[in-house]
Amino acid sequence: MTTPRIAYQGEPGAYSHQACVEARPDHEPMPCSTFEDAIEAVRTGAAELAMLPVENSTYGRVADIHRLLPESGLHIVGEAFVRVHISLLGVPGTRIEDVTRAQSHTVLLGQCRTFLRGNGIEPVTGADTAGSAAHVARVADPSLAALASELAGEIYGLVPLAREIEDQTTNTTRFLVMSRQADLSRRGAGPMMTTFVFRVRNIPAALYKALGGFATNGVNMTKLESYMAGGNFTATQFHADIEGHPDDRSVRLALEELDYFTSKITLLGVYPADPRRAKEG
Repeated sequence: MTTPRIAYQGEPGAYSHQACVEARPDHEPMPCSTFEDAIEAVRTGAAELAMLPVENSTYGRVADIHRLLPESGLHIVGEAFVRVHISLLGVPGTRIEDVTRAQSHTVLLGQCRTFLRGNGIEPVTGADTAGSAAHVARVADPSLAALASELAGEIYGLVPLAREIEDQTTNTTRFLVMSRQADLSRRGAGPMMTTFVFRVRNIPAALYKALGGFATNGVNMTKLESYMAGGNFTATQFHADIEGHPDDRSVRLALEELDYFTSKITLLGVYPADPRRAKEG
């Protein structure tokens, strides 16, 4: 039997690769150059699932991902919280005293500023984390290290010179697992999540009125973000995550009220909450 594949953006050893290994160990990770490529791999059947990062507890929202999700044609079937431990990786035989520069994605560089300043190490921007590890392995210069996961170090033959150097001890990235097929009837053993995007009607206090149903029905909204849609400043789209399943009476009533005050609602997925959600919250 062929092993199912799960696509992710980045090089082998990226944190998205780590998310695939942790959340879907029965799938073969499939690296892709861009988020669009990972989505397309699922659309075409080259992969069964895609693992897409949506937000980091230190850095915030992943750029462009909220625009891509509703346009992807895919459905959210799961979420994964991955603890982002950052290691300083060097070529074998390197001492931390030898390192004068550290290369990584700009997001990761920003997550360990205290360590870099404290050790007099100059940050060097790379295309991505795992790619930076691969570059350090190729050049084999003891003065240049990479900031990446230990998984990347194992893949590219680098050794950890320092572990868990991130500024925030709770540094976590949330990923969404995407599929061609939705499973709206699925219920996990624990709490469920529902994700959707919507646009409000052009009436006074539309957003306030649209969200009122969630408050009156006791539905917890864990995320609400706005972004421009359609390339202009007048079309605002909102991305929302709520606790619960659309079949729950409270959720059903809240969504009915939302529908009255919106011009468009797109359901992106109904899926089990990651067990680590409660801990992160």
